[in-house]
Amino acid sequence: MREVTFQILEGVDKGRVFRNLPIPVTIGREEGNSLRLNDERVSRFHAKVQCDGGDIILTDLDSTNGTRVNGMPVQIRRLKPGDQIIVGRSVLLFGSAAEIHARCAELQAATQPTFVPFDQTLSAMVPQDVLTSPGEVTEPRYEPPEWRPSDNDLPLLPQRLTPAQAARLAEILDYLHRGLASACENIIAEENDVQVRIPFVEWQKIQAVEMLLARYSRAISEPTSLLE
Repeated sequence: MREVTFQILEGVDKGRVFRNLPIPVTIGREEGNSLRLNDERVSRFHAKVQCDGGDIILTDLDSTNGTRVNGMPVQIRRLKPGDQIIVGRSVLLFGSAAEIHARCAELQAATQPTFVPFDQTLSAMVPQDVLTSPGEVTEPRYEPPEWRPSDNDLPLLPQRLTPAQAARLAEILDYLHRGLASACENIIAEENDVQVRIPFVEWQKIQAVEMLLARYSRAISEPTSLLE
């Protein structure tokens, strides 16, 4: 039996992972859905995922607010690992980390892009190596522009951390920072200097970092969720 995985990037359920759901899968807010979302803008039975031959097909079930895949409104659409699905206020990432990594590897082999390796985020959403030994990471070719938010909006770090807690927090932030810096290296500016393009592989790195942040956020109130 074919199984699918969805990771919740945004919405009330952000940080949750619905692993190895047997097809067919229904998405909605009502009990009885394989993937139930606590989102009032999601219809009771919003969308369905089924298998047709070797393809995974997403179908909108005439939902009130519609379904988008990679930003485009759809009624029916083939899904591939790494696709982003928006239903209501919830953003879902289709595919397991391993499936997304495999697709990125195929694209990399076909296009041979130049990028800094960041494979561990895609192959394991819980960066255990960060909590033990970070390992060697290729240095970026240049320093990305410094991001300066307003001081009024800057959240304060927790105070009175033990040295061990401070070191672990620094390692986590550095790990996530390296991921974003790696993804941003291959952004391509258009000639009009108004829009930029980002390769699919780099977009998956950004989504992986977003998912890690969502899982860390959920783990603050549900400590065991990070290890699920």
